[in-house]
Order: sequence, then C-alpha cells, then structure tokens
Amino acid sequence: MSFFKKIFSKEKKETLDKGLEKSKESFFGKLSKAVAGKSKVDDDVLDNLEEILVASDVGVDTTLKIIDRIEKRVAKDKYVGTDELNRILRDEIAGLLSETNIGNETEFTIPENKKPYVLMVVGVNGVGKTTTIGKLAAQFKKQGLKVVLGAADTFRAAAIDQLQVWADRTDVPIVRQEMGSDPASVAFDTLKSAVTQDADVVIIDTAGRLHNKVNLMNELTKIKRVMQKVVADAPHDVLLVLDGSTGQNAFEQAKQFTLATEVTSLAVTKLDGTAKGGVVIGISDQFQIPVKYIGVGEGIDDLQVFNKHEFVDSFFK
Repeated sequence: MSFFKKIFSKEKKETLDKGLEKSKESFFGKLSKAVAGKSKVDDDVLDNLEEILVASDVGVDTTLKIIDRIEKRVAKDKYVGTDELNRILRDEIAGLLSETNIGNETEFTIPENKKPYVLMVVGVNGVGKTTTIGKLAAQFKKQGLKVVLGAADTFRAAAIDQLQVWADRTDVPIVRQEMGSDPASVAFDTLKSAVTQDADVVIIDTAGRLHNKVNLMNELTKIKRVMQKVVADAPHDVLLVLDGSTGQNAFEQAKQFTLATEVTSLAVTKLDGTAKGGVVIGISDQFQIPVKYIGVGEGIDDLQVFNKHEFVDSFFK
C-alpha cells in the first residue's frame, strides 16, 4: 500500500520555489549587503550573518550552532572567501535538517503494517490545522487510501463545521457529535467506525486551547487512552501544526505543545506568505522533531511532504 518515490515532480518543485521566494529574497538580500566589499569570511561577516539568521527566525540557539560550525570550517580551511559562504551555509543547514529529518519522501505515504493508521492533529486555532487535515485527507485519498475524519475539536462549533466542509469537499466520511461533546468519545467512535469500514487512515482533529495547558494535557491524554481501547497502539503520529508566518510565536507554541503531549511530527503552514521560512530550520533543530509537511500555498496540492534536500535547494536556489 505504501510506496517510496524519490522523484520530486517539476510542478511540486516550482510550487516550493515560489512558496519560499519571499524567505529566500529577504535572506539573500541581507546576506549580500553583509558581505559587500568583503573578500573573506571574517568576524564582521559572521556577526552580520548571525543577525540575519536570527532575523529570519532560525532561532538564537540554532543560529549559534550554525555560526559555530562555520567558524570551525573557516579555521580549518584558513581562508574562506565570501563567494563560498552560500555553499558552506547550504551544507550546514542541510546537515542540521538531516539530523532530525531522516527520510527523503516526496509522496504522502503511511506504514504498511499499521491499519488503520491513526493520526492525531494538534495546534492552536488559526494556524491552519483544519485546512491541513482536509488537504491531508485529499492527498491520502489520491494515493488510493480510504480515509475517515474525526471532529474531536468539540470546543468550537465552527471547528466541527469547517471539518465537515473539508469532508464534503474531499468526499471522505466524518464522525462528529454536537458542540460540547466529550472529545474522547468522538475519537472512540471515529476509530470504531474506521475499523468497521476497513479504513486505511484516520485523522483526528483536536482542540488547541493553550491558555489552560493542564486541561489540554488531560484532554489529549484521555483521547489517546480511549483510542487505544480500539487500536492498541494509537495514535501512530501526533502532528503539531504551526503557522510559519508567526516566526518566534511558532517556537513558543511548539514548546507549549511538546510539554502538554508527545509530539512526533510537525506541519509548518503559510510559508508562501512570509519571509520567515527559516522557522522550519530552527524548530526542527531545537525540538528534534521531524517536519513532515509544509504548506506553500492555498491549493490542495500546495501542502507538500517535507523533503529536506528540495527545501534547502529551493531556499538557496
């Protein structure tokens, strides 16, 4: 059922290039000014580079790590020209991403030995969580997989209705209850329905209320426990959706959610409308959680499987 395909299509690559255009132009515009009139990478260039990386929302800790690696290369090679800085930066960022993002997938796949494959999606309101779920459903269905959605964000009627719109749009079944219902009950019913329908993928939407982390933690723990009554090892993936355009706020959300529950993968949305694409690098490195999906546009096909090599290539193109 699952298959691996290393070829990144021309259409996907063009979408990725376009989606990262603002981040790339902002970053390299600043970098060009930083090395103007310089023939080699010296302390001034490195200080300027540090400021540029932090301003690009790579994050302070990750920035210091990158600068340290470049300093070691400069010391080792004795003389490094500013024309080589792009290549070195590219190598070091690719290296950082490789430490967390092991795979190099280009298609929406699931493990063959997990059926149904249960994906629990977390994230605050407004980050594109429900939209990401809808696009994931569409992409999995395109792969020939049978998908069931669960509307366990029962805190807001709008969240249930929005997920219903995506279920209708993608023509996949949805399990829902009334606003205010027990989220764990919805998750339980969704998994029971999925097993009955012999579904391949289950995607559970959850509420993201960070103002009371204890309640959020208890709720997510209960949802997991109840799902395991139906599928013993569920959820197989806890996907945290972050809005890339919020920069450092995305770091704070990642911090809060990783404290509230075990997050196993990330989806970073809205990268096409921002110059803050560096947030993908920083969050992946700081939290040591793989980025699985990125959003580089509003269309269904603009949610892409994160491919670290293609990302770096587009960022430095």
